[in-house]
Amino acid sequence: MMMNRLTSFARRFRKDEDGNATVEFAVYFTVFFLLLAAAVEVAYMNLRHAMLERGVDLATREIRLSTGDIPSYTDVRAMICEKAAILDDCEANLRLEMVQVQPRDFSAAPVDADCQNAAQDPHPVRNFVPGRDNDLMLMRACLKYKPMLPTTSLGKKLNKDDEGYAQMVVTSAFVQEPR
Repeated sequence: MMMNRLTSFARRFRKDEDGNATVEFAVYFTVFFLLLAAAVEVAYMNLRHAMLERGVDLATREIRLSTGDIPSYTDVRAMICEKAAILDDCEANLRLEMVQVQPRDFSAAPVDADCQNAAQDPHPVRNFVPGRDNDLMLMRACLKYKPMLPTTSLGKKLNKDDEGYAQMVVTSAFVQEPR
């Protein structure tokens, strides 16, 4: 008896065409908006990463080909931030590491990158050693940034620190040219 009532109600509900599409609109709009928001976040994240890579590549090229003095940490950071124009508060949120690597006895840099955001208390640079002629150098840049849409599905999945900054790491290797 209960099953008959339920079946009868389901048939009537399926055949009824009164009403409007507010429920369907609300469901589809929410899904569409979340997909759109995730696409915008990914696009802006890719743009940030491409510009950071470009800045690091141009800075390492400048260091590699320089015939004068090796630039200091702040000079290299300023060079990267100048070339990567769209990065927000770049000099305050960018940390660099540069180490000499032995090509025959390779030991990688530590897995966790040296990162810091502008809201944190400053701490000393982990490792920034300018190389000599023909040295194989490894430079790693870590940029902390605030996600554009931190409450959307992708923004929530990013690995963020206590202040809500996510990190982006770029690595470049080069050989110091002889002077």
